[in-house]
Amino acid sequence: MRPVGFSTTPNLVLRLPMWRSRLMLFLLFFVFMLLLIRAFWIQGPGNAFYEAKGVRGTQRELELPASRGKILDRNGQVIATSLEAKSVIAYNDTVPDDLAADKVQKLASLLQISEAELRKKLKEERKQVFLKRQVDPDVAQQIKQLEIPGIGLNNEYRRFYPEGEAMAHVVGFTNVNDKGQEGMELSREQDLAAHPGQRRVVVDRLGRVVEDVAIEQLPQNGKDLQLSIDSKIQFLAYNAVKNAVEEHHAKAGGAVVLDTQTGEILALANYPSYNPNDRRFLSGEQLRNRVMTDTFEPGSTIKPLTISIALEKGAVTPNTNMVIGAKYLVGPKPITDTHPYGNLTVAQIIQKSSNIGTAKIAMNNLSPEEMWNLYTAVGLGQAPKIGFPGAVAGTVHPFKKWMPTDQARIAFGYGISASLFQVARAYTVFARDGELVPLTIERSPEFKPGTRVLSAKTAIEMREMMEAVTEPGGTAVKAQAEGYRVGGKTGTAHKLVGKGYGNSYRAYFAGLAPISSPRIVVAVMIDEPTGGSHYGGDVAAPVFSTIVGETLRTLNVLPDSKVKQMVLDDKPAESAHTANVQAQHVVLKR
Repeated sequence: MRPVGFSTTPNLVLRLPMWRSRLMLFLLFFVFMLLLIRAFWIQGPGNAFYEAKGVRGTQRELELPASRGKILDRNGQVIATSLEAKSVIAYNDTVPDDLAADKVQKLASLLQISEAELRKKLKEERKQVFLKRQVDPDVAQQIKQLEIPGIGLNNEYRRFYPEGEAMAHVVGFTNVNDKGQEGMELSREQDLAAHPGQRRVVVDRLGRVVEDVAIEQLPQNGKDLQLSIDSKIQFLAYNAVKNAVEEHHAKAGGAVVLDTQTGEILALANYPSYNPNDRRFLSGEQLRNRVMTDTFEPGSTIKPLTISIALEKGAVTPNTNMVIGAKYLVGPKPITDTHPYGNLTVAQIIQKSSNIGTAKIAMNNLSPEEMWNLYTAVGLGQAPKIGFPGAVAGTVHPFKKWMPTDQARIAFGYGISASLFQVARAYTVFARDGELVPLTIERSPEFKPGTRVLSAKTAIEMREMMEAVTEPGGTAVKAQAEGYRVGGKTGTAHKLVGKGYGNSYRAYFAGLAPISSPRIVVAVMIDEPTGGSHYGGDVAAPVFSTIVGETLRTLNVLPDSKVKQMVLDDKPAESAHTANVQAQHVVLKR
């Protein structure tokens, strides 16, 4: 027998049908084609889906912060600015579900929230969740050191107000999204607002940026805003009002300082106030910008306007003598003065603040229309157009509806309403020789022409009469300012309680200085003084004195008086009797 090779052994020969071989070949070819098509799909048409899936885990869109515009005072001092801060963001698709309890506890402690609240935020279905905004950099660094996957930090800004309470009602504040909510932050939101940009980055599993992919939008910083406010004058006005409110146990107070040459607002002070850097315990009372938003019956501060109309018509002169008497009956209730007078000149009616004298001049010489025309011409009954939020219009009813009793009461400041700011603006007529000055809260140092309301002769005569108010025999000797001649008018008005008047008062003083060439108008209001006297000459006039003296020195205005100091008796000076007594105790030091 011949030997047979192993490979040719008949027992090993497998005879398969040809169709099975072809079927297997076809199946192998089909599977290969499926893999080829799948590969083509992944690399071609379907690539966007898988690329997006990969990007979702490794790339983020981060905000490029932009800085809100600064707010500056008239001298360029920063009164509102933006400081760098961090926001803590959770990318919930990458935060581990089994995050260690100790890290949750530490993170919650740094964020100053409860663990339950933190876990709730981490379980939200949103891709990005802000855990906390405007975190201090040192706290953000501690959070970063925890190295929690999916917890990231983003740059942003938070607002800071260096002047604190003194400037709060002027600048206002922003919310956590850097949007203006009060004051100039609100009214100039469009200019101050920043427009953040956006960038795409690659991050690691801990959320740390490892590569910048692209800047999709460039950030745009907000525009700076320079105000007419002088931070020094604002601070001294705020302190003067605050001290008066506390000394007289009053409810509130306010002051306005205007530059009569440029129309710039130098100070708007309110008390009580608040700290715009820490608003956790902020109340509605603190938020009220009383000098702009609160209206009241201006009382005797309106008398110079009433009498100016009579002077303008030539119906009276400063030396016109009038019989005053103890009472003046117009309607069911008589008009009275603090003390009865015999005869007074028109100048003395202003000096001693006679209600009867003012009412008689109005009733005997003026028509309701003439009074209404002047009141509205100086801005009463109209909201000031200075771009400040919440500025009110007050009330001056149409003259056709005035009854004789209305005209008599309106003549000395009852039956109409105005804000302290409106009263201050009205007094620019006397400072600028009969021109009403247009006002601005933005820096604008050039001289501004006004609107003619009274003749220069009438305005100058009224200035002289208002100066007598601050001299011995007047109702506001305490308004005198060292080195400067001043003039103005007191006001002591009953407050409305329901449908009648109660036993609470507002004390006012509005005036100008220096009388020889008025540079500023200052108006002061103290609401519900209860610590002794409630008269404007005792409560508001000393505040005026402090503000005027310091303001004129700050503005480098030369003194126009040789009198350096006047020491006064502390008794009220609202009546002629008290004023004459005080005049006997005046000591002049030259």
